[in-house]
Amino acid sequence: MTRGGLLARSALAAVVIVATMGARANAAQCGNGPGGFETWKQQFAGEARANGIGANGVAALTGANYASATIAADRGQHSFRLSLDQFMAKRGAATIVARGRSLKQSQAALFASIQQRYGVPPGPLLAIWGMETGFGSQRGNQNMLSSIATLAYDCRRPEFFTEQLNAALKLIDRGSLSASQRGSMHGEVGQTQFMPKNILAYGTGNLDVAANALNSTANFLRAHGWRAGAGYQPGEPNFAAIEAWNAAQVYQKAIAIMGRQIDGQ
Repeated sequence: MTRGGLLARSALAAVVIVATMGARANAAQCGNGPGGFETWKQQFAGEARANGIGANGVAALTGANYASATIAADRGQHSFRLSLDQFMAKRGAATIVARGRSLKQSQAALFASIQQRYGVPPGPLLAIWGMETGFGSQRGNQNMLSSIATLAYDCRRPEFFTEQLNAALKLIDRGSLSASQRGSMHGEVGQTQFMPKNILAYGTGNLDVAANALNSTANFLRAHGWRAGAGYQPGEPNFAAIEAWNAAQVYQKAIAIMGRQIDGQ
């Protein structure tokens, strides 16, 4: 490369570095309490507009409140530290398996269509459905957007929840979700508890409807490597898809065990 070319490349690199530093300096700053939340929302709204979020999404963000209950829940997730037996007892595994077997029979046509389309058998889907919301009975009553905005502002995991917040604003802007959508403490919504980014990627309709949520869950698992007919216990090919659904090892193993029991294996 010529000296002129080197100088040009160095100049370009300097511009990129300065631009990156400027972007970081102008980014909404995280916080560890409600005091800076309103200022952060104003800063983030500017970023959202620059990223193509329209008036409906920005207005929804402006109306979001700091969710103290979400922060308390985020700091108090202790069940994932239990042993597998303790975790399954706490989450009511025996009840989930019994109800799952009943639903597998009563909704046989639905689960057959899902398995034909995505290759996922009823067991793991019913185990996830039961574990996440008690088969739809416990979907949460927190404002979804406030929960996610609070966690995007909070300094503990801002990168992950900033992505979720941008996805939520896109969904609201499109009319796919309402700014008043209710969900669980971390912003999960629907019968099987989808985060906004996964709704964008794998959602099939209104996830408060069981059939849509189950199809979406199977769609997620297939996208993460699920192979029709392969096993889904630890060490088997499809267990990796269950790992992608939830990062907690006790959760993953519980789903595999309950799914196997529901499927009668």
